[in-house]
Amino acid sequence: MPTESLFKSAAECHRLIIEFDGHPLSVPGDVSLAAALLVSGIRTTRTTVVTGQPRAPYCLMGVCFECLVEIDGIPNCQACMITVREGMRVRSQHGAPALACAAGIESGHHEA
Repeated sequence: MPTESLFKSAAECHRLIIEFDGHPLSVPGDVSLAAALLVSGIRTTRTTVVTGQPRAPYCLMGVCFECLVEIDGIPNCQACMITVREGMRVRSQHGAPALACAAGIESGHHEA
């Protein structure tokens, strides 16, 4: 039976470069975008519609919608449900942008 840990530290992971709010950011690969942002020090991914309070990824399983971001121009994307990839352009989301269908995000199809 193996005695090695099944978990890797962020330093051991393959690194990717993404853009977050207009700035390059080195993040671990092969994880969700939400996890990559959190481990890279990003603490706010959106603000609430009514009060403008900051929010961040919470449940990391697609239930709470606190991790909504804009990815490559598509708003309302759940960062916890999308695997980070090289060159992503991610923007924090402020208020309530127009609804968009993000179902094609991983396949490369963008529907409005």
